[in-house]
Amino acid sequence: MNKSMRSRAFTGTALALAASAVLTACGGEDSSSTDTKAKNAPGTKAVAVNDPLVATFDGGLYVLDGESLKLADTIELPGFNRLNPAGDDDHVIVSTDSGFRVLNAARQAFTGVEYKGAKPGHVVRHAGKTVLFTDGTGEVDVFDPDDLSGGKKPQGRSYSSAEPHHGVAIELSNGELLSTLGTEEKRTGALVLDKNNKEIKRNENCPGVHGEAAAKGEAVGIGCEDGILIYKDGTFTKVDAPDDYGRIGNQSGSDASPILLGDYKTDPEAELERPTRISLIDTETAKLRLVDLGTSYSFRSLGRGPQGEALLLGTNGSLHVIDPETGKVEKKIPVVDEWQEPLDWQQPRPTLFVRDHTAYVSEPGKRKLHAIDIETGKKVTSVTLPKSTNELSGVVTGH
Repeated sequence: MNKSMRSRAFTGTALALAASAVLTACGGEDSSSTDTKAKNAPGTKAVAVNDPLVATFDGGLYVLDGESLKLADTIELPGFNRLNPAGDDDHVIVSTDSGFRVLNAARQAFTGVEYKGAKPGHVVRHAGKTVLFTDGTGEVDVFDPDDLSGGKKPQGRSYSSAEPHHGVAIELSNGELLSTLGTEEKRTGALVLDKNNKEIKRNENCPGVHGEAAAKGEAVGIGCEDGILIYKDGTFTKVDAPDDYGRIGNQSGSDASPILLGDYKTDPEAELERPTRISLIDTETAKLRLVDLGTSYSFRSLGRGPQGEALLLGTNGSLHVIDPETGKVEKKIPVVDEWQEPLDWQQPRPTLFVRDHTAYVSEPGKRKLHAIDIETGKKVTSVTLPKSTNELSGVVTGH
């Protein structure tokens, strides 16, 4: 289903739903893993879910129909688990204690494909490739997400970082691989490898490097503690923050805009800084603009709309729709109650996940999940789940 078809199908179906429904899991068992059980009724097979969403809760995963938000299945999975789109119509990457695991969300079952390793970290989709970075080993794995449909581990590219670290990597359309540099104690920048894994560029002027995002024209930004480092057309460009310590650790990009959306923190000593400013980085002019929204947010608050709109879920409970060119807040859409970011980053908080024209927002305090039409600002539907959720993601095609 293409994006416009998905949007129309979702809107048409969801508008007919009641605004809220209390849902329970429907049962089953996944024979591919002894530690993962999907609770379907005995003797039944899981029915394929359209455009599935996946949310984590303490003890497992919820798989929801992306059109109706109905809870299709519950999968037991202990531990703190993280979620990312795999890059195709069916699969989601689940980061577990033992490594990355591939979930066929459409069929509500793990495929058996795993990338084992301690501390599975960032998952990046770009130019038809999905890239996994395992922090505990420094291993980078690249594959075509379409190859997941066979249920076997895809043939792909791999690269071993010089030292394990909390890193990230992205493969460009020309086969270049950009990957971060660092150790467990200190992260310094990034290097670029050609398609044969030969180093061709390096920049170590990015202290505390964290996160990445790609903008229009395949400009890639990686965050630093004093600004952001941009790689475009074979050249690194450093965009300095206006403060000596101006950390941009989380970014969100769009193929429709040359401007990256980033967070912005200025207190290196804070146990948890709750910033109210965001950063907008123009990758064409190498200029950085700060915008004060008057509300704080978390690392799960950033997203982009279908036209490149910058989206931010504030602790005031509203989804802010921002023009990235001007920094003007065009809309404030009330979605959830006011909230505060918890000190522990693994604890639940309202989370934003964007797909096509719809913003999905979780509200853990009420066990709710909301779907918002970004362009109209209307709440399309809401559901109540059995337990509070933490991470929220789904299938996303295209890069």
